[in-house]
Amino acid sequence: MITVAASQPAEILCDPLAAVELMVAESRHAASLGAKLICFPECFLQGYLLSYEDSRRLAMPLNSKAFEALLANFSMLDMTVVFGMIEREGDDFYNTAVVIKRGQLLGRYRKTELLAGEARVFSAGGDYPTFMVEDVCFGVNICKDLNYPALSAKVASLGASLLVCPCNNMLKHEAAIEWKDKHNEIRSQRCVESGLWLLSSDVTGNRDDRVALGPTALIDPTGKVVAQAVLEKPGMIVYQISN
Repeated sequence: MITVAASQPAEILCDPLAAVELMVAESRHAASLGAKLICFPECFLQGYLLSYEDSRRLAMPLNSKAFEALLANFSMLDMTVVFGMIEREGDDFYNTAVVIKRGQLLGRYRKTELLAGEARVFSAGGDYPTFMVEDVCFGVNICKDLNYPALSAKVASLGASLLVCPCNNMLKHEAAIEWKDKHNEIRSQRCVESGLWLLSSDVTGNRDDRVALGPTALIDPTGKVVAQAVLEKPGMIVYQISN
């Protein structure tokens, strides 16, 4: 058994220090409730920004001094933290989820299935690393990846029992309403097909003509939503799962 958590924060744009401050505070709270792993949304470190100019200005190489300095803020946290960021490697940018513990980078997953707007900025990933937290093996998908059964099946084939999923569904209002229930319907299908638990984290709030409803949720291998944050409000879920 292991206790996991997922945060549903208000969106933060272009302020990595503020994002780190929130993630550290949320992680400490989750740890106080017994959580050994916490997930934060897609691209949360810099914000979900789909322009080459924003990516060039804000993206960080994982081996940079700037990224190392940010990770130092997590050094006192004895838990595994997964969060989304815009990564730079050479001249390429990636929609990446990093896995860290005690301020050390354990690895990263790069989003495989990119939206059209993302593909103009980001390169696609193609590796499916797995990680251990206590005796639970987990892999990572990011948002649109969850529409593709082969990706969750790949994670399951590598021995994982948990799929951790940073997401960002800051959508135009009509689309947000249309997709409000579809997100978890699709994710539940992935759980039933793969036999995985699925932990998702999403932003909430408003930006211009867009709204992010969530859902941040935990779904069991039968496809049942066993925990979900309240839609449209910042919150957190903490729940014990079995492997």
